[in-house]
Amino acid sequence: MPAPNYSAADYLAAMQNLLPQGKAWPREPGAAQTQALSGLAPVYARQHARANNLLADTFPATAYELLPEWESTLGLPDPVLGMASTVQGRRQQVVAKLTAVGGQSAAYYQALAAALGYSITVTNYAPFRCGQSSAGQPVGSQDWCHTWSVNSALNTIIRFSAGQSGAGEPLASWGNAPLQSQIQAAAPAHTVVQFHYS
Repeated sequence: MPAPNYSAADYLAAMQNLLPQGKAWPREPGAAQTQALSGLAPVYARQHARANNLLADTFPATAYELLPEWESTLGLPDPVLGMASTVQGRRQQVVAKLTAVGGQSAAYYQALAAALGYSITVTNYAPFRCGQSSAGQPVGSQDWCHTWSVNSALNTIIRFSAGQSGAGEPLASWGNAPLQSQIQAAAPAHTVVQFHYS
């Protein structure tokens, strides 16, 4: 449920209700007391609206004004890629980095890619072993124990989304550079990651 927004008229009525009763405290529209309170009421209404915006900005998936603070806290923008070109892309990077708990499983890397807006599969490689491998499988060296690949579409299109994207942003953006950068940063240091696009 969204936080309620109160108008200047609401604040004026609330302040008048807090005043003592009597002839010295007039509530008519032309009274000096009402005019003084009418000057204060819009300030309170603006502050209330700004506080409600702050509530939305406390969550990285909906942040707009506090997005630079979220990025700074998490060490973003990415040193390789720089800042994402869209607000939606920046939010996705913040959420992906914030929710990343680490892991070395295929499911972890698929979830990491999904947080960035990509759909991937992971292939693990191993050298040919008698009794375990079958005819037709490639024969590889021991280095294949530490090699794995990320399989993704050649061009993943991230479309403009109302409520997520900002004014003036392109209707679509594509490219796999954010995916590659984040996967390589999260990959174990002793492994070799290959990227296959189809």
